[in-house]
Formats: sequence, C-alpha cells, structure tokens
Amino acid sequence: MQLIDSHSHFDDASFAADRAAALARAHAAGVMAQIVPATHADGWAQLESVCSQHPGLYPAYGLHPVFLPQHLPAHLDALQQQLASGKPCVAVGEIGLDYFLDTLDRQQQQNFFEAQLRLALEFNLPVIIHARRAFDAVIATLRRFPGSRGVIHSFSGSLEQAKQLCKMGFMLGIGGPLTYPRAQRLRRTVTQIPLDYLLLETDAPDQPDSQWRGQRNEPARLLAILDTLAELRGESRETIAAATTANAERLFGIPISRISQSA
Repeated sequence: MQLIDSHSHFDDASFAADRAAALARAHAAGVMAQIVPATHADGWAQLESVCSQHPGLYPAYGLHPVFLPQHLPAHLDALQQQLASGKPCVAVGEIGLDYFLDTLDRQQQQNFFEAQLRLALEFNLPVIIHARRAFDAVIATLRRFPGSRGVIHSFSGSLEQAKQLCKMGFMLGIGGPLTYPRAQRLRRTVTQIPLDYLLLETDAPDQPDSQWRGQRNEPARLLAILDTLAELRGESRETIAAATTANAERLFGIPISRISQSA
C-alpha cells in the first residue's frame, strides 16, 4: 500500500531532533508522501527548506486563521509572490475560519479567507481549509467563489454539511478524531459519504489517534486512521488506501509514480 498524509505539519519544531527517523517510520508504514501546509508567513522559509530537503514532502502556503494576530495585509502580497515564484506548491493553505476562539476577529478572518480563495483561483490551486465551529460560514463563503476546490481539514461537521461540501466538489480530511469511540457523529458520517470524497490525514504533531493519545503525533500513525475507516465502512484497508491515495493524487497533482520515485 502507498498512502498520502494529506495534512501534516512536518516542518514543526517538534520534529527537529528526529525528522529523518520520523520520515523513515512513515515510509515503513507505507506513507510515501505528505502535504505540508503553512500557518503563517514567518514560517514559509522553514517549510520550504524542510520540503526541499526531504523527497515526498509537498508544501502548501497560506495564512491560518488561528494565527490571525501575526498576519499583516502585506502578507497577502507576499503570498501572491510566493505562488507566482514557480517554486513547488500544491495548494493554498492552511486557510479558513475559526469560530472556536472568541479572541479572533471574525471579519478580519473573513477578509484573509476570501483574499486567499481569490489567489487560489488565480493560480488554479486547491485550498486546504480549517473550519472549526464555522462550517456554515465556510460553506456560504465557498458558494461565492465558484470553481474553488480543495479539502476541509479535520472535518467534524454534520452529514448535511458534508453532503453540501461534497456537492461543491470538496473533499473531507479524516484524521485522529475518527479513532475515538465518542466521535459518533463523525463515525456515522464517514460511512455515508462516497469514498471518492475522503482523504486521510494525521495533522501531525497534533490530533493523535486514540491509541497514541498524549504523544506527539506523526505521519506513521496514518495506519490507525486507515484501519478505523476500513472497519467502520466494512471495506478492506487496501480498498480504502487505494481510493484515498488516488483522491490525494487527483486533488494535489502528485502522481503515484512521482511519489514512488521521490521516496
């Protein structure tokens, strides 16, 4: 099996001491590629460096809503320049809306979100969307940007919201939360959404699965999510692996042949 971790912050400082070893563990688990989204402009150089040093890591650039206090209007210009530079980039992300933290100004979040959606359309790139307690607002925004495509990272919304997003052509990122028995709504939802709309992700170093709770998450743990999804859907892990890998290939434009050669 060849798997793609569609959302990993492998550039995070928590991997500084053992990044090569963690990558080797990922490869041993069949995780041959990772999409590594940015969070803030000051971190883009480090992300670019890490991805250029380790084959199979694919960068995305964006301004994460949780880091709103660090964002400046000039960073949008810098993002446009980064996307226009011709350097490797498979998506605009991580972008979106976060209504969980009431210290974040919602209008400012909206402004940055919409500006980055425009850039994604300008450069014909998918988006990686953070939507925490803001699914209706994200859906309403996406309706105003026809042609947008991408993935909703760590999907936790309702079945109806999932169906709306899939109808718009968006995929749903499924990660560690699925492995917790208390996540009943999410577990029901993933059994009712066509496999063509699902991606596997770890969100490493965050959101560890139930068997890894309290520890630093890493891409090798993608197998725990794969196994849980296969069990819930009553399908083989090989079927799930093949479909989710093909979905990630299609969305991010990273053919399996290139993954195999790079890893």
